[in-house]
Amino acid sequence: MWLKALHMIFMVTWFAGLFYLPRLFVYHASSEDSTSIERFKVMERKLYFGIMTPGLILTLLFGVWMLNDYAWAAYGQATWLHLKLGLIGLLCLYHLACGKWLLDFKHNRNQHSHVYFRWMNEVPVLFLVIIIILATVKPF
Repeated sequence: MWLKALHMIFMVTWFAGLFYLPRLFVYHASSEDSTSIERFKVMERKLYFGIMTPGLILTLLFGVWMLNDYAWAAYGQATWLHLKLGLIGLLCLYHLACGKWLLDFKHNRNQHSHVYFRWMNEVPVLFLVIIIILATVKPF
């Protein structure tokens, strides 16, 4: 149960960043003064590298540890687990997309509007809802 608790703690940490970073991008894309733009660059970098990425790494570490420890033997053939793992893979790609957007803002080459980032801000919500349902209800 310790592995599960640690997995969930770092999953919450990771998702906090996934929810907040695109919101920062919304504000950053709307900013016009250099002081705000530079402040957003610092906030985004600290969030991505100081909270989100460690949260991702530790979520995956404890998740894989749980799979090796007991879950794969019990659920290895379960469709819900395969779907969950596929969605986590896609969520990792979303995380990397956030990193690309971060670099675009850092180098003043962002091409997206605040509206685009408002839509992108909803992506992790959809993933969270589906992953939690799969992990708790195990519908398949």
